[in-house]
Amino acid sequence: MRYITANNSPAPDLRGIADHSWHSRGACYGMAPARADRLFFHTTRNRRAIAEAKRTCAVCPVKGECFTYAMDNGIRHGIWGGLTDKERQPWLANLHKRLDYSRIRAAFQGRDVHLSTAERSTVIHHAYLRGWSPERVAHLLGAGLDWIRDLMREAAYAVEDRDRHWGLVEEPDGTIRERSDDEEDVEPEERLQTHALIASLGKAA
Repeated sequence: MRYITANNSPAPDLRGIADHSWHSRGACYGMAPARADRLFFHTTRNRRAIAEAKRTCAVCPVKGECFTYAMDNGIRHGIWGGLTDKERQPWLANLHKRLDYSRIRAAFQGRDVHLSTAERSTVIHHAYLRGWSPERVAHLLGAGLDWIRDLMREAAYAVEDRDRHWGLVEEPDGTIRERSDDEEDVEPEERLQTHALIASLGKAA
């Protein structure tokens, strides 16, 4: 399918990057600051403190929100979501590869969520297919307009290459059909500008 169908799924329950209202429901909420520092920001070899902190996190109703907050804000020290800094390192190292469609839907709904490289690329592709202008996408992602224009051009080329690979042809009126056997195929390096691409680049110019 060339075009995105309507999304009738319920709104994702995702909080913004700076939202820490979940903390008031945490198992550690109200803990004395000195004790909290000793447990959750322990010294390297204080295994007793680590074990006690993990027991607290194990029954915490917002453990997931705590972990997500640490990941989205790049927090590399302390125990968050029941994981130590070393246990979170593999997650942080691969954060740019995360592809969570609930976060993508949240971004389209205007929520300030942290998007990975893969998620941002997906947003750009969906926005291009929806016919969004670069200005609108730049506002949505809080990014520079020139950078978004470049990304949308790349998305247009990717869609064009995909359609060529599957033998799809776009007519002047915007309809999509399969290429017939007697039509000449186009080499990948010969990037013919489809009507949708021309319109998109015209808006970006």
